[in-house]
Amino acid sequence: MARAGLSQAAVVRIAVDLVDAGGPTGFADLALAKVAAQAGVATPSLYKHVGSLAALRREVAVVSVEDYTRALTDATVGLAGPDAVAALAHATRRYARAHPGRYAAVQVAPDPDDPADAALSAAAGRSVQVVAAVLRGFDLPEDRTIDAIRSVRASLHGFVALELGGGFRLPDDLDQSFEVHVRSMLAGLTALTGGS
Repeated sequence: MARAGLSQAAVVRIAVDLVDAGGPTGFADLALAKVAAQAGVATPSLYKHVGSLAALRREVAVVSVEDYTRALTDATVGLAGPDAVAALAHATRRYARAHPGRYAAVQVAPDPDDPADAALSAAAGRSVQVVAAVLRGFDLPEDRTIDAIRSVRASLHGFVALELGGGFRLPDDLDQSFEVHVRSMLAGLTALTGGS
């Protein structure tokens, strides 16, 4: 029986829940048939609410980026310098561990030339602004800000992706390793300012 009151927002919510339930591969494994089954409708019925799987993935990515950006903002508000970067790092790791499917959706880069990606571009831009605000405490030269944002993102994503994928199997304390990782990242940011 079809679910009463199915709407685009409801379809996206179901997809987001399925993505999270699927763990680190939940976003990659998202399929219209899974969403339809969860919604209690035939797959063609979804086309009344979403144009395609690509459109649904885009909507899930927007929701995920907005959610992730809120988590980063909440964690870093009122902090500056190394404390803000450490809070950003821990918020990223917490978010990825709590919402591995959504975290994977956060990694989708919008195409700036595709009008269909406008909402995702805007959401991603707000996320980058949070990271840029956190990095202002390092007094980076303006021409190094994008380098620093990319470096922080790549560094954190590398650690988190390995952790989510089961890539750290040694018995040593993973939380301690993450603290060392954050300190190394902070040292790299200091080096970008020309400091020692």
